[in-house]
Amino acid sequence: MTNTNEQTQTAAPSADAAPAASDVPPHRYTAQLADQIEHDWQRRWDEAGTFHTPNPVGDLADGFDTVASRPHLYINDMFPYPSGAGLHVGHPLGFIGTDVYARFQRMNGYNVLHTMGFDAFGLPAEQYAIETGQHPRVTTERNIENYRRQLRRLGLGHDQRRSVSTTDVSFYRWTQWIFLQIFNSWYDEEQQRARPIDELVALYESGERTVGLPRGASWEGLEPQARRMVIDEHRLAYISEAPVNWCPGLGTVLANEEVTPDGRSDRGNFPVFKRPLKQWMMRITTYADRLIADLDRLDWPEKVKTMQRNWIGRSEGATVRFATHGGDLEVFTTRPDTLFGATFMVISPEHPMVGGLTAAQWPDGVPAAWTGGASSPSEAVTAYVAAAASKTEADRQNDERAKTGVFTGSFATNPVTGEQIPVFVGDYVLMGYGTGAIMAVPGQDERDWDFAQKYELPIVRTVEPPADFDGGAYVGDGAAINSARADGTLDINGLAVDEAKAAVLTWLIDAGLGEATTTYKLRDWLFSRQRYWGEPFPIVYDETGLPIALPESQLPVELPEVEDFSPKVGDPYDAMSDPEPPLGRNAEWANVELDLGDGPRMYRRELNTMPQWAGSCWYELRYLDPTNEQAFCDPENEAYWMGPRTEGDTGGVDLYVGGIEHAVLHLLYSRFWHKVLFDLGYVSSDEPFRRLFNQGMVTAASYTDARGMYVAAADVVERDGRYFLGDDEVTRQNGKMGKSLKNSVSPDEMYEQFGADTLRVYEMFTGPMDQSRPWETKDVVGSQRLLQRVWRNVIDEETGALRVIDSPAPEESLRVVHKTIVGAREGMESLRFNIAIAKLTELNNHITATYPNGAPRELVEPLVMMMAPLAPHIAEELWSRLGHDESLVWQDYPVADESLLSEDTIEIPVQVNGKVRGTVTIPADADRDAMEQAARESERVQGAIGGAEIRKTIVVPGKLVNFVIAK
Repeated sequence: MTNTNEQTQTAAPSADAAPAASDVPPHRYTAQLADQIEHDWQRRWDEAGTFHTPNPVGDLADGFDTVASRPHLYINDMFPYPSGAGLHVGHPLGFIGTDVYARFQRMNGYNVLHTMGFDAFGLPAEQYAIETGQHPRVTTERNIENYRRQLRRLGLGHDQRRSVSTTDVSFYRWTQWIFLQIFNSWYDEEQQRARPIDELVALYESGERTVGLPRGASWEGLEPQARRMVIDEHRLAYISEAPVNWCPGLGTVLANEEVTPDGRSDRGNFPVFKRPLKQWMMRITTYADRLIADLDRLDWPEKVKTMQRNWIGRSEGATVRFATHGGDLEVFTTRPDTLFGATFMVISPEHPMVGGLTAAQWPDGVPAAWTGGASSPSEAVTAYVAAAASKTEADRQNDERAKTGVFTGSFATNPVTGEQIPVFVGDYVLMGYGTGAIMAVPGQDERDWDFAQKYELPIVRTVEPPADFDGGAYVGDGAAINSARADGTLDINGLAVDEAKAAVLTWLIDAGLGEATTTYKLRDWLFSRQRYWGEPFPIVYDETGLPIALPESQLPVELPEVEDFSPKVGDPYDAMSDPEPPLGRNAEWANVELDLGDGPRMYRRELNTMPQWAGSCWYELRYLDPTNEQAFCDPENEAYWMGPRTEGDTGGVDLYVGGIEHAVLHLLYSRFWHKVLFDLGYVSSDEPFRRLFNQGMVTAASYTDARGMYVAAADVVERDGRYFLGDDEVTRQNGKMGKSLKNSVSPDEMYEQFGADTLRVYEMFTGPMDQSRPWETKDVVGSQRLLQRVWRNVIDEETGALRVIDSPAPEESLRVVHKTIVGAREGMESLRFNIAIAKLTELNNHITATYPNGAPRELVEPLVMMMAPLAPHIAEELWSRLGHDESLVWQDYPVADESLLSEDTIEIPVQVNGKVRGTVTIPADADRDAMEQAARESERVQGAIGGAEIRKTIVVPGKLVNFVIAK
């Protein structure tokens, strides 16, 4: 095995035939011996509680006094979902990496917390239950057990006492509790934090707050139901009838993040439609500025930060009010300077003012193209809105699709020109963006230009295009033109864009026709699903239809049994179908008598369930205190593991490792939940994850037949550089390892063929952790051979006796050891474990070559200790055979002796015509002349030159000498 800078590769195994079983020495490190050693040490670790990490307080506090003085470190992997297929060898890449790092830091004296749980609610388990008739809990628990077995077999040093599953009632009880805290909170814009809802009620009761009350009303004058409605409008978790992503093919609504760019469901690839439905929402938008600002305080990859900033999409501009007969129609624009060019307006088919703006009859002289061929605006608008509902959001946003619309029969007043401009309904305007209405400026917008051309609408340029501009909408910068009011109160002609924007905004504010506004692409988080396999909401409804939070004493609300798990699924293209949550089929559970403080009454439970994201929003907190029945986490335990370490530190998990595909889903949602808990005083950390590391993925060859269908990669054979499945040639390509590409390799296969330590070393050696790498099963043997060579340097393969001697090691070898320590530490600390393995390989090669009859203990023991995080089972076994009773887990990782890092002499290569012909040892401070002289005196070099004329001598100080000779 060799190292090539950052990216390292294993050499392909020898083509020599494997030795017959009778030829294998009895004490060779084989897969069978590895299996025995690995099972034995896993049992010992379990029995000794080796990885049990104590808490400051609570049920897990035993032994904390022994580690209290140590620095502490909290390491987390992103929650895996336990699929029925089990792990493939691509899954453990990050898991092995965090385990290596955790073991390394334990050896550096840290009290390390590392465990793993399972994100087990969600669609896959439910879909499988629907197909097989098995309860999703049965399959989920079976899958979790299989995952636990496979992960344990890897030798991961997890504190299993802390492992949780989102489907555990003891876990989702606290998910429901956190939901109640969010429901019972509001966001105070002045203080920029969440506050308990009771404090909002107190502000209304005292008269300190009137914002949000109906016009002219007082709190005292409102009926109880009206007061509830006012408060509900402020809750961080609320019910909204708004356009949502309805997927009839799945029978549920989806969050924006669960819809693909082409307007289909992320799971199942069904069409998704926008339609208004009552759904639970999380008011994540109130945290938009904080979510952006605090990214600067996090040690995260810049790519992920950019993705989150773009997803939140902060834009500064102006809200402008256009007067209509049905009230003010508001638009948001980042270019108020172009208002003089607004010649028409377009509103979304879902806009609440569509009905009010739809006139009874067509105005005189309306162009036929505006009417859609209808006899009245009502007929035209109704047909157009219905047609728009059947289209996906992606269809409506497709830039190549012709923009369509229909006139409402109404006009709006352009606030700066005073002109009456027509209002259209157009499906290319989406209610989920901005205000759901746009001022159309065809001179400066290509979509508006196309629309204006199609419907013969006026076009007024308000930005001067360059002289060589060849027509159409001009979207660049330039001086303002055609932009002055007749009364002289506003004239921006000749101004640059920024000056013109500021002038128009000031005029709008002074005129009461607009205000400065900041908007966001981020939308409130859709938080309910019409599915069975999810957390029930701790919410009931009374006769008013308004939500009521259950008291904490009535938690958990357990998921009931139902005979049919299936949501109501119909025609995938029936946009107007209605959802039917499966929980409604258990009538005894859905309709319940409760005493909520005013005597027993009948209530109806919330029938939707929470999305899969709910449990993964906070699991890192439950790991800290998994047996606590009084709180989701004791404040003292949270402060110890996740609290800020320095001034300005956000706090959070010290190292969080997972895929970049979760950049704007799980990570954004988790940050929101955590910030609410921080605002309410439940946690001391402002962020859940202070450091994020994205591991690469494992790719593997996949193969398709003549039909383009994937075939099992394991059945494909290579012949003369071509690939065959039986007699049929197939096409090879590389892709992400997975069941769908039929190229998965199970870790169970690797355990059987090589052992877990070999798999660990191979995965860590094939490249830096943050880079993707190809999987080649045939190359795994290279890592096995490294471990066999290490084993042979300690254990005699024939007798099983120890080969180590207790004689002092020469200084030259000690220098090699301590240089290795430096290199290995650098690789381990930077998560470039491939570098550490390469350094250890060099040390092992030195021991093999220099000490064929047995190496000194002071060389071997540091090698074994440095192997421990990477190949823990073989390292523990060798450490034990070296005469140590205690586990390596808590031994000190070697530290380099500085005095052995500086060398008196160095060895340099000598080349003849660019080819290495020998080496010479020279003083470390030798100058050019001394280097050349030593090279000339080498007998091997003299033989290579053979009396030829030396035409040129190249000397690189401290590196090499090259003689260029006549051929």
